[in-house]
Order: sequence, then C-alpha cells, then structure tokens
Amino acid sequence: MPLLVIVRHGQSAWNLENRFTGEVDIDLTPLGREEARLAGEKLKTFVFGHCFTSALKRAQESLSLILEEMGGAAPPIIIDKALNERNYGDLQGLNKAETARKYGDAQVALWRRSYAVKPPGGESLKDTADRVLPYYRQQIEPLLKAGENILIVAHGNSLRALMMHLENISAEAIADTNLPTGQPRVYMMDENLKIEKVAYL
Repeated sequence: MPLLVIVRHGQSAWNLENRFTGEVDIDLTPLGREEARLAGEKLKTFVFGHCFTSALKRAQESLSLILEEMGGAAPPIIIDKALNERNYGDLQGLNKAETARKYGDAQVALWRRSYAVKPPGGESLKDTADRVLPYYRQQIEPLLKAGENILIVAHGNSLRALMMHLENISAEAIADTNLPTGQPRVYMMDENLKIEKVAYL
C-alpha cells in the first residue's frame, strides 16, 4: 500500500514579509528551516523510494533539511520546474496588504484564491494545475503504482493544485483550502491509487 506525502516548504523570507513570492527564488527564514526539520522528525519512520521537489531553493532546502533530520541513506531526488510555485506575475514582490489597499480586498482575494482568475501577467491556479497534474501522472503515479512511497516538497499553490486532483476538491472549495508550511500531509492509497486515508502528521 503506497504512501504519498506532500510538504509545503518552510516559511520563506517573503512569507514573513507578507509579499507575493511566486517564482521568485527566495530563501527560508530560520523559522522555515526549523519547520522543515520538524517535518523531518515527524517523517523519521517513513521510507521513501523517490523524492520530488521544485526548481526553487526554498523547496530544495526544505527537502534537504527533512532528509537530514530523517537520517539514513537519502533516496533519489528529482528536481523539476513543473512543481514550481504559481507565477504571480506583476504582483511578485508586492506586499499583500498594500496591494489589497490599492486594488481592494475582493480583487486581491480573486487573484490569490480563485481557481481560474489570473493575476496581471501571472498564472491562475488552473494554469498551475495544467503543468503539475500531467507531471504527477507521468512521473509520480507509475512509482506509486509500483508500490513506492513518495515525498513531494513543493509550494502552496502547486500542492493545492495536486490536492484538488487527489481529494476531488471543487474549484469553489479550493479557495478556502490552505496548506500550512512545513506540515506533512499523508495520503494512504490502495494498489489502484484510490485514497483510503488522508491526514496531517
């Protein structure tokens, strides 16, 4: 019975500053590194066949810290930009509260949380799903079907797109679905990849 574990990277410097981060390559904060280590502590009893992460250093460092905390021989790590955070376009680097004051709370909420609305020059969650899900089906599902446990360390929106698929979350409900930083979410699957149980550690 394979397990899929997803972890959003630990707190980044721009998470702390309440900025739109997107595909900007921002470092973890000391708290973010601690969150990753705590995730590794929670996962110590797990054995993974492969680990997947994005091309951004906050996710890669989080994965490295998780594996360091777990100890033992590290499994193969596959890095791919398909798992990168959603591109927030012209909003990247802007403070979220200041942006809300400029454009209004309702507009910023649409840009941030809706499924299909794109921020100026950026990706919608649907766009993000359109690159994450084919990658998941082609690269990760075959390993799960072969019985491997898989760890994915990526980003709030790339993982929310995957959660929509795995948990049959609607486009309306995903707006209220959040994935905390550094908190492993575990999917227990049967041999056909039907989810039997899902829970945070």
